[in-house]
Amino acid sequence: MDRDLRALATVVRKRRTELGLGVEPAAKLAGISKDTWKRVEAGLKVRDTTYVAMDRALQWATGSCAGILDGGEAIPSETAEGEGGVHISRIPKRELERVVGDAVQSAALATKGDLTGAEILELNRRVLAELRERGIL
Repeated sequence: MDRDLRALATVVRKRRTELGLGVEPAAKLAGISKDTWKRVEAGLKVRDTTYVAMDRALQWATGSCAGILDGGEAIPSETAEGEGGVHISRIPKRELERVVGDAVQSAALATKGDLTGAEILELNRRVLAELRERGIL
């Protein structure tokens, strides 16, 4: 699947502007060169590590830029009060369901028990249903 560099460029430029940052200050916050930042906003390829640095500068959860490249959306983060360096991000429900489902499946497979594929899928379904019933999902 091709990564959507144009979509990322548009969203990054919009977010930088929302935060009231010029290219140079944003790049400085990210710890990257202004030329590298400009490459992203021009829809050009950069190293994956650049995207992680940009996530921080844009106040997004780590992986947001990569997610946008793959058709997803940015996940805003905020600094927790009284917790130096701790950031809180609200994970979209759809993404949380996917992550929980993947974790259940991985855990079931890691036990090396005798669960069939159908039983693992049913376990996954039941865990998600339980979490929905408890208001977590």
